Amino acid sequence: MKQELVQNDITVIGGGLAGVCAAIAAARLGQQVAIIQNRSVLGGNSSSEVRVWVVGATAHGTNRYARETGIMGELFLENQYRNPEGNPYLWDLVVLEAVKSEANITLFLNTDVHEVEAEGDEKDRNITSVTGWMMGSERRITFQSSMYLDCTGDGLIGFLAGAKFEIGREPRSQYNEDWAPEVADNITLGSTMLFYTKDVGTPVNFIPPSFAKDITKTSIPIRRVIKSGDSGCHYWWIEWGGEHDTVHDNELIRDELWSVIYGIWDYIKNSGKFDADNMTLEWVGSVPGKREYRRFIGDYVLNQNDIMAQNDFADGVAFGGWSIDLHPPQGMYADASGSKHLHADGIYHIPFRSLYSVNVRNMLMAGRDISASHVAFGTTRVMATCAVMGEAAGTGAALCAIKGITPRQLHNDHLEELKQSLLLQDASIIGLQNSDDRDLARQARVTASSTQTTIEINRPEEAFPLVQDVAILFPVEPGLSGLHLLIDADKATEIQLELWDTGRKENYVPHTLQASATSIVNPGEQQWAFFDLEWHPEEAQNAFIVVKENENVTLYHSEQPLSGTLIFFENKGHTVSKDLEDHSPDQPVVKWQMKYKSRQPFCFRVGTPTAAFTPDKVINGYHRPFGGPQQWMSAPMSDGTPEWLQLQWEKEQTLVEIHLTFNDDVNEDLVNLHHHRTPFTIIPELVRSYRVEARSTGGDWTEVIRGVDNHRRKVIHRLSEPIQAESLKVIIESTNGSQHAELIEIRAYGAYV
Repeated sequence: MKQELVQNDITVIGGGLAGVCAAIAAARLGQQVAIIQNRSVLGGNSSSEVRVWVVGATAHGTNRYARETGIMGELFLENQYRNPEGNPYLWDLVVLEAVKSEANITLFLNTDVHEVEAEGDEKDRNITSVTGWMMGSERRITFQSSMYLDCTGDGLIGFLAGAKFEIGREPRSQYNEDWAPEVADNITLGSTMLFYTKDVGTPVNFIPPSFAKDITKTSIPIRRVIKSGDSGCHYWWIEWGGEHDTVHDNELIRDELWSVIYGIWDYIKNSGKFDADNMTLEWVGSVPGKREYRRFIGDYVLNQNDIMAQNDFADGVAFGGWSIDLHPPQGMYADASGSKHLHADGIYHIPFRSLYSVNVRNMLMAGRDISASHVAFGTTRVMATCAVMGEAAGTGAALCAIKGITPRQLHNDHLEELKQSLLLQDASIIGLQNSDDRDLARQARVTASSTQTTIEINRPEEAFPLVQDVAILFPVEPGLSGLHLLIDADKATEIQLELWDTGRKENYVPHTLQASATSIVNPGEQQWAFFDLEWHPEEAQNAFIVVKENENVTLYHSEQPLSGTLIFFENKGHTVSKDLEDHSPDQPVVKWQMKYKSRQPFCFRVGTPTAAFTPDKVINGYHRPFGGPQQWMSAPMSDGTPEWLQLQWEKEQTLVEIHLTFNDDVNEDLVNLHHHRTPFTIIPELVRSYRVEARSTGGDWTEVIRGVDNHRRKVIHRLSEPIQAESLKVIIESTNGSQHAELIEIRAYGAYV
């Protein structure tokens, strides 16, 4: 046996997506990082060992423009590029390569940390070291650093360090939460194991093991949905253990889950109720995917009221958007629905104070063990949200290590620096503007070769009978005077529209009625119906136009999307079985759904020019949609002619680093595994080929950067040597499918950042 000592700036324990993003974020800020994972693969519940879908704020397309950016966004885009089929092993490689590409990270797989040295009284603890055993290598390794991140999920490190925590459900009175029980208890969400199936083309027999459960003697066939072609996370409801201790009873829970998996497969194969003769089991999980255990107490405990009110926090460092999603304690044996859901009107914000311990001065946490009530945990627990909290916590840990301070001191004295650091990294923050004085682009005058000045979609394809209320969303800047819809009318009729605002700029649901209009149309095909709508809001924002049901009218979908525009369909019932998911249909984001038609908008045109896509948007500080698309978009590119955007300074600047953020359509719902197949490997709006040219005073344009075959959202170019430039021009030669050149942000620095 070898005894080893590893000293770093930061130690991250836990190699799920929260730990991975924490480690990468800290490493990119120049810190030496050890990341320790007790399994042979990274990714936690998303890995090939467990195979849970990575979901987050988009909530399977329920929320709009909500896909995560930053490190989690990089992983989504890279997986879509390399692994559009959702192969679990290729997802493992995407995550592993992301870690291995960072020179400042040292990875320790198969290393189980179970010893913690800490000092101080119960109100002010300090971790001095953690020790783990590397399985298969007989190495006992002690890790020392100034900062530690507990990303273990179960919260073992903080527990051993004496961090304050909760397990189970708080009483309703503690945080005044409607969904909390009247009396506290130790109930948690249960654990799940999954299985994959495969059609091999020839008959396959299945003889169940002796421990397979006869599920016909349970409520499962009645209360849950079983289909022969489903596999993986379609069976998320194979859940049990909420009434047990999900850590100490882990083996008991695993065996029960196994018995049900093989019982379900026996039912599918041998009951005669399914077309499954040629189906076989391809993979069965052996590691229970835990949902809940310890939740640490931070300086703030996020709760249900924060989620539903979408509270703005001064220290907001990440966002989520999954519903509050709670499951019955009995799991798969419950008579109740497998899950009940409570949705906010859009994304919600997560404060930094929930990401560090209230009483362990050098410990941060990210993942399902953050400082949140049981009810709030029902939404923060999903993995893409865990990942963005990991990036925030890792960034905070790095700044603490650099400055030699605690996370609480960072919050109290350097909060703006933390938030701006996250924004610089393209992290998942909404509504925050760039205020970095080092960014020279903010001082420049911006011009472009062309700008999209109209909102018009006029290429009709599929007809859509107006048998339900539908809606169109688009940016209004500065005002709206008139709107046309392309329609067919079977007979003379009156079409009614309502114009609503969306309330908050990060929301995409109707909030307050602002205007209404009608149009009387005659019988005819593909005619433009005019609506005399007037709206001149005090500041730029989105309009939510409801087109009322009319059985005599047909609208037209187009196959040509336009950034900043969306369509919605009124949902009057349940889209999935209530036995699985109980979503109240009167919640706005449930009532108005895109139904995966966001790239097939209705044909319409706005009567007034728009300023929503002007060149100056690339330096206005926003890096994702917020009350509008917040980007430059050119007029349609034609004949292969490039489009360009130019920065012009009053005097020459020294430049050494250029940041370009392209439009990756954060409305597109991407998932790491097989939830759905996205029809492209690269987001069409992303720029494919581009070059950057610089010109000094009185000089000629000189190419300083060239980008080819790009499939990434944010690209940082560090020049080999400084250049002098009075002007800088980004020339976009081609996209990955969009007819427009689109750029969200450009930053320019005179020193490496």
